[in-house]
Amino acid sequence: MAFVGSAVRRVVSAVRPPLSPLCRTSGRSYSSEHTKEKSVPYEKTLKHEESPSSGPTKPLPRSADAVVIGGGSLGCQTVYHLAKMGMTNVVLLERDRLTAGTTWHTAGLLWQLRPSDVEVELLAHTRNVISKDLEEETGLHTGWIQNGGLFIASNKQRLDEYKRLMSLGKVYGIESHVLSPAETKDLYPLMNVNDLYGTLYVPKDGTMDPAGTCTTLSRAASARGATVIENCPVTGIQVRADDLGVKKVKAVETRHGTIETPCVVNCAGVWATKLGEMAGVRVPLVAMHHAYVVTERIEGIQNMPNVRDHDASVYLRLQGDALSVGGYEQNPVFWDEVSDKFAFSLFDLDWDVFMQHIEGAINRVPVLEQTGIKSTVCGPESFTADHKPLMGEAPEVRGYFLGCGFNSAGMMLGGGCGRELAHWIIHGRPEKDMYGYDIRRFHNSLTGNQCWIRERSHESYAKNYSVVFPFDEPLASRNMRKDPFHQVLMEQGCVFQERHGWERPGWFNKDGPAPVKDYDYYGAYDIKKNVNYKYNELLGKEYTFGFPPHHDVIKSECLSCRHGVAVFDMSYFGKFYLTGPDAKQAADWLFTADVNKKPGSTVYTCMLNKRGGAEADLTVSRLEPGAPFMPLAPESNGDAYYLAIGGGVAEHNWNHIKSVLHDQGFQCQLTDQSEEMGMISIQGPKSREVLQEVLDADLSNEAFPFSTHKIVNAAGHQVENTSDNASSSTVLPCLARHPAKICSPTVNRKYAAASKVTDKRTIL
Repeated sequence: MAFVGSAVRRVVSAVRPPLSPLCRTSGRSYSSEHTKEKSVPYEKTLKHEESPSSGPTKPLPRSADAVVIGGGSLGCQTVYHLAKMGMTNVVLLERDRLTAGTTWHTAGLLWQLRPSDVEVELLAHTRNVISKDLEEETGLHTGWIQNGGLFIASNKQRLDEYKRLMSLGKVYGIESHVLSPAETKDLYPLMNVNDLYGTLYVPKDGTMDPAGTCTTLSRAASARGATVIENCPVTGIQVRADDLGVKKVKAVETRHGTIETPCVVNCAGVWATKLGEMAGVRVPLVAMHHAYVVTERIEGIQNMPNVRDHDASVYLRLQGDALSVGGYEQNPVFWDEVSDKFAFSLFDLDWDVFMQHIEGAINRVPVLEQTGIKSTVCGPESFTADHKPLMGEAPEVRGYFLGCGFNSAGMMLGGGCGRELAHWIIHGRPEKDMYGYDIRRFHNSLTGNQCWIRERSHESYAKNYSVVFPFDEPLASRNMRKDPFHQVLMEQGCVFQERHGWERPGWFNKDGPAPVKDYDYYGAYDIKKNVNYKYNELLGKEYTFGFPPHHDVIKSECLSCRHGVAVFDMSYFGKFYLTGPDAKQAADWLFTADVNKKPGSTVYTCMLNKRGGAEADLTVSRLEPGAPFMPLAPESNGDAYYLAIGGGVAEHNWNHIKSVLHDQGFQCQLTDQSEEMGMISIQGPKSREVLQEVLDADLSNEAFPFSTHKIVNAAGHQVENTSDNASSSTVLPCLARHPAKICSPTVNRKYAAASKVTDKRTIL
């Protein structure tokens, strides 16, 4: 029997050189034998010791309204909610046994408080399903244990974060209490509270049993008419193109037959990427080792709450009279060669990686120093670029839905997300605002970029327990999308923010340039950590819930805009052209305002969904028919429109418009010129005065009225000039392949045009 304390000392005395993230895939990447049951902290699992049968557990139907692939938490929750909402002709396919992939070894923690109101609602629904609904429907106990949760604060900022969580929880009726160190000691006598600032106690948090939960979910779904089939691997997904060239799901192929279906739901977890490749769908996630250890019996630990010590990056999960100890490290092991034969299996635990959690656990509960380790659990989990799940209909194929990438929170978020995903499938959209989970939150140029996926997922994993500050920015995979003005603004001290892959101007540092450097993995994997990193230093100073240090800079910029003039680089905006025979009909259908005014008009409008909810706001300019006035504008003999859309939602809006055009059968062409064009917004009472020095057109109210646009020349280059209101104008330069400068003695800033043309998207 190993002791926790001796394990740490053994590792410290024999640390081997860390491996790079690209070579952490040894030949012993997984165990070929089924894991002993004592390796997971549950009384039962769904695995069978005998060899699985050679065929599926039930006959395959010839057709289904939807096929859910993956029998883990999300797959079971989704099929349950689909059946509950009335879609009974639904099939769940699991390649082995339910929970066999990653769900079976999950820690099963449920914390009710999160920084997002939507996530609080999702977690509340999961809790209701597993603690009440399923037992009422089936008479079976899911294994839910309500032992409470305790968040540890070692500093004031962390406690401030917890107080914010408590305030949000009050809105939803979630009981929580901020405790002093002495009160914490009374609640958890074995805890070291000498270094605590305070704690947040949530009495109705608890622990879920994955096997019990998934068993009950599958039985409840089956009772409503759904079909759950195990031991049936999917070998292919058939996709067909309709008359408009739109790809749609046709069928799911297995070794034992084919199921015709218009809808596939990818709930395959770590294996979701491979399942996406079968249909030409990109699933941006990575697989990593994620581990915990189970201790021997600890006297006095019974009935204690689960603990999250964020500053030590460790959690302590109650397991009867023992603890499970795990966390998130800065050097996780990537699993690059994902095996299809991995079922109820585990990796060997890398103590060099895991030791940091043991040290934190011993500091928090000192009795662990002399407590034996009963077993180790190191299995694969899927992680994403922003540590949030991938959900919704894939942009590449209609009828292909994602429910994967849950970052080790699939049990906790499963109920809420399963319900939203079911509603998405049946009604075309979720009930809640799920944009933060929608796959369309990522630009299409990023979802297939393996460097971006890997670096961002690593950073999100490493920072999972960090305080969530409002002004934080990622350091991984920056400079993915830069506009033509990036270099000149950076040289003038611009501190950039990342949005949708774009480097967007945030504020200007008075002490000079602060460029973003290549990602250093926070010094992990023997990668040299960036030194003298001014950008990172500036970010560190912004880690506050109050006003950041550069607030005076923002104040100065705002006053300059109010009383004089300010120039905003808005090149990260989406810039689309809508043309074709049915463009006018499409515009009438898409936009709430009347955009079919005379050519030269610009209208601020909204797009709505089928339920009348707001999908987006944007500006739409009606263009002159005929040959294009701008080099990048498409030629059109009929109606044509230019759409300017917020950069952070450009991909979402692109897919919304595309879906409407396809659903309504409009003969239109939607062209994306976001990468090829820049956008400058000049605002303030002196904006026209500045523009008049640069442009060759009359900008008076009479010649250039409100809500109109013109094609004009600026320093010898064509630009589209739009009058947005009485005191501001927007210049939309047409960026040529050759550098150009637009100089203004008033603004005293020069702008260089793009040196190359990149991705151009056109949908027919």
